[in-house]
Amino acid sequence: MRTLQPADWARPKGYANGIEAKGRLVFLAGQIGWNKDGKFERHDFPGQFEQALLNIVAVLAEAGAGPEHVVRLTWFITDKRAYLSQAREVGEIYRRVMGRNFPTMSVVQVAALIEDAALVEIEATAVAPD
Repeated sequence: MRTLQPADWARPKGYANGIEAKGRLVFLAGQIGWNKDGKFERHDFPGQFEQALLNIVAVLAEAGAGPEHVVRLTWFITDKRAYLSQAREVGEIYRRVMGRNFPTMSVVQVAALIEDAALVEIEATAVAPD
């Protein structure tokens, strides 16, 4: 993989402007903060965020991939203020689960998610080695 960063642009913090990659494409459905049994154990943003990332890692493993192969994340959050007020903790969780891989990302605030208890849903795209 190669990060695409125009030389005269400011470096983004925590994400990449673009990534070029070769390999097998792996697309993950939106993952929310429930466990493998479809139950919410946490009802706070950081807790659900961590579980959503752990779910992403589990699905990636089924393709023989890991967090280092993720090239795009799209987050759907229900409360921008909760996210921003806990950004430091969210960053620590991200690095603990996903490592220092910072793919392209978008974060979008939505009115609600299909599961009423869900506070965050994250879609992922990865490029796994051939």
